[in-house]
Amino acid sequence: MTNTILTIDMITRAAVSLFKNSNMFIKNLNTQYDDNFAIDGAKIGDSLRIRLPNDFTVRHGAALSAQDTSEKFTSLQLQTQSGVDVAFSTAERALKIDDYSTRVLMPMMNNLAGDIAADIMSGADGGVCNYVSNVDGSNNVISPNTATILQAQASLNDNSAPMQPGRKLVEDPWTEANIVATLSGLFNPSQAISEQYRSGQMKNALGFDFFMDQTVIKHTTGSYDSAAATSSAGQTGTTIAVGAINGTLNKGDIITIDGVYGVNYVFKKTTGKLRQFVVTANVASGATSIPIYPAIVPPNAGQAVQYQTVTASPANNATVRLASKASETYRKNLAYAPEAVTLATADLVLPKGVHEAARRNYDGISMRMITDYVIGTDQLATRLDVIYGYLFVRPEWLVVVADKI
Repeated sequence: MTNTILTIDMITRAAVSLFKNSNMFIKNLNTQYDDNFAIDGAKIGDSLRIRLPNDFTVRHGAALSAQDTSEKFTSLQLQTQSGVDVAFSTAERALKIDDYSTRVLMPMMNNLAGDIAADIMSGADGGVCNYVSNVDGSNNVISPNTATILQAQASLNDNSAPMQPGRKLVEDPWTEANIVATLSGLFNPSQAISEQYRSGQMKNALGFDFFMDQTVIKHTTGSYDSAAATSSAGQTGTTIAVGAINGTLNKGDIITIDGVYGVNYVFKKTTGKLRQFVVTANVASGATSIPIYPAIVPPNAGQAVQYQTVTASPANNATVRLASKASETYRKNLAYAPEAVTLATADLVLPKGVHEAARRNYDGISMRMITDYVIGTDQLATRLDVIYGYLFVRPEWLVVVADKI
């Protein structure tokens, strides 16, 4: 029986499928493919416009109180082109597609998907504003327990994160080990306990689908002493004016402001918890302003407003505090709704004058493969490319679940 020579279309189709399914974090994100670039090809710097959900307040009584449709938009830029290059002999092209996938494509796609997942995961620093942790008597972060996971669920509920198609919790390998040891057998039917024992993995529990990913980042908080206070009352927006801070704040640190409480996104009433803000850029010791997300949007004369985030603006001399200890390092596991983060890809141009070129998209991912023949070595030099961008579209739909280092 003669071998079937693999075509570039067959290889590209297999590669893009392996890419999407080889990394659990990418598999559990909102992935979007834009075919607007199918003819000309996408370039770094091209952007996609994304409409954010509307937010309205509720009228009480018969009198009309019309609101503007205050739609918000954001742009997702195709900012990175990544790929893997390989040279192989013409004889290897005579392999069956299953053999070729195992020997060549799978390692390539695993590394490419892991690199892109790590890039997206880095956006959690400075992008995620909710934080939960389990602490010991000295306020040191320790491994998450049942209460920690349920608090993450409550935070997502307060922020109106969707519950379908299912909330996820991506965890570092060591956090997975700690959580399985802590929660083993908890409330699970015997079959699930048996599977947990065999696999050493959490599956579905406490409202989340758990999965492990090695790209979970580690975060170290700044040395800020949590003693500075706001320098004026009535502040709004994405910057807090404070007295000179003692110590540094790092991008990704979570802070609170005394007296400033979060609101439920649906009915605009207090959650009873201080609103958490993420520091969006490094802040030096002695600085008198702190960049934050989300913006401080208070009610107007006691009346709820669109996109409201807090019960009130900070009072003058309200203390700004770190949510965790200063100079502490922890694993930044993420509980989230998949719609919180969008990974977008687009078609790259198919050049002419090469030996082979093909392009395929699968489940929101577009990939291009180009092969040229190297006559001196009887090899085929191949490159696989993805052009992509990502955006934390709804950062409030993610929660940091801290774990000790």
